[in-house]
Amino acid sequence: MISKLYPLRDYYNLTFGLFDYLKAPALLFARLYIGWVFFKSGLTKIDDWESTLMLFEYEYMVPVLSFESAAYLATIGELVLPILLFVGLGTRFAASGITVINIVAVIAYVDISVASLNMHIVWGLGLLALMILGGGYLSLDKKLKVS
Repeated sequence: MISKLYPLRDYYNLTFGLFDYLKAPALLFARLYIGWVFFKSGLTKIDDWESTLMLFEYEYMVPVLSFESAAYLATIGELVLPILLFVGLGTRFAASGITVINIVAVIAYVDISVASLNMHIVWGLGLLALMILGGGYLSLDKKLKVS
């Protein structure tokens, strides 16, 4: 309803208030898209475990951890945390964990291409939004009143 006293404010609220309705589907899309990317990566790791161990030993320069520990942690994280993102359970926790995996992946792989780095940035921004906003209305966090 547009009032005669404040028509500009009312037009603004009407127009940009519609974006509130897009927040829940946008957060759902971010959870599903980013979760799927990292889940596929985890499936690739367990598909050929010997190659995964060789990559972690010779290609990826993961700081602090042994290559076996890094391979196990990355694989478990990429298989478990996306499932939490898919259903929106512990969304902020899952997004934080995947953010750590994302950052370590960028740091550990020294020959990363510019296109790959850009994708990691996109995923990082999506994960940041999930950490700040939570899972949204279409998540178990909201149903359980966790977020």
